Amino acid sequence: MFNAELKKGSMEMLILSLLEGQARHGYEIGKLIETRSRGRLKFALPSLYPALLRLEGRGWIKGRWVEKAGERQRCFYRLTAQGRRVLARQQETWKEYMAAVNRVMGMSRA
Repeated sequence: MFNAELKKGSMEMLILSLLEGQARHGYEIGKLIETRSRGRLKFALPSLYPALLRLEGRGWIKGRWVEKAGERQRCFYRLTAQGRRVLARQQETWKEYMAAVNRVMGMSRA
């Protein structure tokens, strides 16, 4: 639906945002992105998992393997304190960027 570069540039911020409230596993993160965007954003699992590993390598998220009765083992990721700080900066930058784009396009009253 959207340009691949645009999606790629926002993937990390979307993942961090979804982990802000609770720990989630990769498949759930992908489905939430798709559901909350009303199907307009979809990330294939082969691109989502490397992003999760990158974020974990940077110390922004932490994965923990959990085994539940009757289910297969899954890695649940949670946001770290460093990840919360990074997310706050990314959200502020995103707001400023969108406001600037909207001003250029004449879509704001400012």
